[in-house]
Amino acid sequence: MTDKDPLSIVGETVADKYVVEKLVGEGGFAVVYRAMHSIWKKPVAIKFFSELSNAPSDQRESLQEAFIQEGALLTELSSQSAGIVQARDVGTYTTPDGRWMPFMVHEWLEGRSLEDAMIDTESRGPWSLREAINVIAPAGQALDVAHGQGIAHRDIKPANIFILGEDPRADNTTIKLLDFGVAKLITDNTHMKAALAKTGTNITSFTPQYGAPEQFSRSYGATGPWTDVFALALVTVELLLGKSALDGGDLIQLAYSAGNRESRPTPQSLGVQVPDAVEAVFAKALAVAPGARYTRAGEFVQALIEAVGGITEAQLSGRGVALTRPMELARTIATTDPSAFPVHATTSTPATLEPAASAGGSSKAPLFAMLGVGAAVAIGAVAFLLLRKGDADAAPTASATASAPVVVASAPPASATCPEEMVTIKGGEYFMGSEDSKAADNEKPAHSVKLSPYCIDKTEVTRTAYLACSTRGACPRAGREPHWPNISDKDRKAWAPLCNESAEDRGDHPINCVTHRDATTYCKKQGKRLPTEAEWEFATRGPDGRIYPWGDDAPTAKHLNACDKDCAAWAEKSGVGVKVLFPDDSDGHGATAPVGSFSGGSSRFGPQDVVGNVWEWVADYEGPYQATASVNPKGPATGERRVIRGGGFDSGDTAWLRPSFRYGADPENRSPTIGFRCAKSLED
Repeated sequence: MTDKDPLSIVGETVADKYVVEKLVGEGGFAVVYRAMHSIWKKPVAIKFFSELSNAPSDQRESLQEAFIQEGALLTELSSQSAGIVQARDVGTYTTPDGRWMPFMVHEWLEGRSLEDAMIDTESRGPWSLREAINVIAPAGQALDVAHGQGIAHRDIKPANIFILGEDPRADNTTIKLLDFGVAKLITDNTHMKAALAKTGTNITSFTPQYGAPEQFSRSYGATGPWTDVFALALVTVELLLGKSALDGGDLIQLAYSAGNRESRPTPQSLGVQVPDAVEAVFAKALAVAPGARYTRAGEFVQALIEAVGGITEAQLSGRGVALTRPMELARTIATTDPSAFPVHATTSTPATLEPAASAGGSSKAPLFAMLGVGAAVAIGAVAFLLLRKGDADAAPTASATASAPVVVASAPPASATCPEEMVTIKGGEYFMGSEDSKAADNEKPAHSVKLSPYCIDKTEVTRTAYLACSTRGACPRAGREPHWPNISDKDRKAWAPLCNESAEDRGDHPINCVTHRDATTYCKKQGKRLPTEAEWEFATRGPDGRIYPWGDDAPTAKHLNACDKDCAAWAEKSGVGVKVLFPDDSDGHGATAPVGSFSGGSSRFGPQDVVGNVWEWVADYEGPYQATASVNPKGPATGERRVIRGGGFDSGDTAWLRPSFRYGADPENRSPTIGFRCAKSLED
C-alpha cells in the first residue's frame, strides 16, 4: 500500500462508475489503482497505461481498439478458467491535468504475487517439490486453457502468478494468472510502439530472467505455448532452489544461459536433489530447441505430477487441476499474429489456426500465423475475427443433430467407377474422432460412422489444374496475395510470394490462397464435390484407429512436408514466426512442395499428402460431434466457419498432423497454407 498518486486521480470517477480509492502498484509502463464500482459497491483494479499518454491524437482510436480486442480475449479465456484474472471493462481516460491514456478494469484480488510470496524463502528455506506443485499445477492448467487455443502468455514469471490465501505453500492454494499479453500487445502494435518511442520507453514482451532461447533470438525458432512451458519450469526450479535459475546479470548473459546446451538450468544441475524421473521432466521442459519441449503447459504439469508420484488428482482437485487431459479447446481467438493461418493473426506460430468449436460458439483464431501467418500463439495484440453468418454460395449440408433442420445437398450423381486421378474408397464403418488423452475436446467423443463408397482425389488439386479452370472462366481466380481478417501490411507482403497462382514454376504444387467457395466451385465444375469431414478422415486413416495416415509411428521429414530448416529460414528472412517441427532436416521446400513428393506419408488407401503441404477445405461447417452412430454424416446445416484438415507446410506441432485433428476457418480466408482436394459419390 502507498499514499502516492502519480496520476493525481484518487477521488476521481472513471467511466462514470469507478471511484478511484488508492494506488496499489506502479510498473514500467502502467500504474494500478484500486477503485470502487459505484453501483455494485464492489472493488476493482484499474490498470492505466500511463506510458501511452503521449500517443498522437490520430493514433488514439486504433490504440483504443487494440485494447478492446485484448480485453475481449482476456474475457474469453477467463470465462473458461477460474485461474485467469477476469477483465471487467476497458476504455480511455483523460486525467485532470489533461493526460489521455487507455485503461483496463480487472477483478479485485486479495492476496499477493508469487514474487512477493518468495520473499519468505530466507526464513522458511526453498520450497519443497510438493509445495511448488501446489502453485505450479493450477498455474499450468490455467495456461493450458490458452494453449489449447494456440495462445501463449509469453511473460510467465512469479510477478504474474497471483496467490489468493494466506499461506502460498498450503495445499488449498488458489492462483490467478495476470497480464495475459499486455506487453506483447504493446510491442506488436505499430501505433503503440510509436507512442512509447516518444517517451523513450523500451519495453520487451518478456522478462529476461524467465526468457526462453527463442525470445532472445528467433534463430532458435518461434515463440508459442512451448515458450510458456520453459518459463513455468524456470519458475518451478527457482522455487526449489531459492534463487534465480538462470545465471546472468544482464541481457546478454541471460540469453547465453537460456541457450547454453552444455549447461541447462535443471534442478540437479543446480544442486537440488530430485528424483531422476523429475529431473528428466525438467530437462525436457527446459530444452533449448522449442520442438524438444512439452508443447503445452498441461503436458508439463501432468508429466511432473506423474514423475513425483504420490500426489493424486483428488489431492489437487480443489484447484481444478486435470491430470488426464488438457482443458477443452473451445473457441479460437485470432491475434494480430494469427493472421497467417486459416484464420490469421500475427505472432509467433504460423498461421492462425482455429479449432472447430462447438455449435453456437464463435471461433477466434490464434494458433498460427502461418496458416494465416504470424503466430496465433502469441496473445499480444489480439483481434477478434469478423465471422461470416454462413456462406450462401457454398453447398448446403445436412445436419448431424436432431435439433437442426436438415438440408438436402445438391450433389453430382454417383459414378460407377472412379476417374483415373481419384482413388476408390469402398466405404465401411469406423470410429471417427479420438479418445486419446492428447486429443483436443473437439475430436471427442469418438463415435461410430458408416460411409457409402466414394472417390477422393489422389493428390491435392494442383496449380495447373485449377488454373485451367479459372483461365476458361469456369472458376474464380485464385488469390495472388493472402487475405484474412485484420491482416497487416507486413504479413500481406511476407506471405504473398507463397500464393502459387502467380508462380509459374509451381504448376505441380497444390493451389492455395483459395476460399472455401473457390474450392467448392472448382470441384463442382469437375463433376465432383468437397469431401465431408467423415469421408476425409476415413480416407486418410482407415478403420483401424491409427494415429497418423501411415500408422502410429511419430512423423518424420520423410512422411510429409512440415516446417523444417527451409521453412524456418524463410520465416526468419520474412520476419514472421513459426514453430519448427524438423529443425535438423531439409526437404528443399520453404513452403509448398510438388504434390506426391512424400510417398512415405500416403494413406493406406492411396491418397497422398493427406497431412502436411497444405491444409484442406472440407464441405462441413464446424460443429461438435454427437455420441450417437451415424450414416454418411454431413455436419451442421449452417455455421460461421468451415472445417480444414491435415496440417500444412507450416506445421510445427504433431497434433495438427493427426487425421482426427479439426480446425474451423473463416470461409473467406485466402491462406498460402490452405488448399483442397475433391471427392465424388460412387455407386455400390
